[in-house]
Amino acid sequence: MNHGTPDATKSRLLTAARTCLLDKGYADTTVRDLIGESGTNLASINYHFGSKEALLNQALYDLNGEWGELLFGAVAAPDLSAAERWQRVIDSIDDNRAMWFVNFEAISMAQHNDTIRAGLAERGEAARNVLAHAFGGDDEGSGSRHYAMLIGVAAQWLLDPESAPSATEITSAAPED
Repeated sequence: MNHGTPDATKSRLLTAARTCLLDKGYADTTVRDLIGESGTNLASINYHFGSKEALLNQALYDLNGEWGELLFGAVAAPDLSAAERWQRVIDSIDDNRAMWFVNFEAISMAQHNDTIRAGLAERGEAARNVLAHAFGGDDEGSGSRHYAMLIGVAAQWLLDPESAPSATEITSAAPED
């Protein structure tokens, strides 16, 4: 059965890995899941990526990039107050819960996976820069403070949204830049 070009097969594998990560998470995604979702075979995973882990790492990196685009889009609009920006972040968390959970799973995996750790560090630097700019901080620590707040806010909204802080509560407790 011919499923198209090698690039098409690679794309199908990445799409399948993305779907599996969002549906099952990294740890619970099996080769069988990837093959079933992509309509390919084990040989195609090994040919294009070398291993299931390399395929999932690439899909995770891509998803983390999508997460960044969502985040950057939420906070980048001009003429928004800090509370409005945080509300957009909260809305993004609500609208993309699976993606946010995958990113938290990636954080826990970074201890033992240099590829994931390097990818998260790269994307974290970009997030700090965007957050510093979006929230008007011009000192070196502004982006780091807002990134730390983002991770904490996201964890609360994912785990216990009823008790999580509102955008107004976040901004009233935010450090001055």
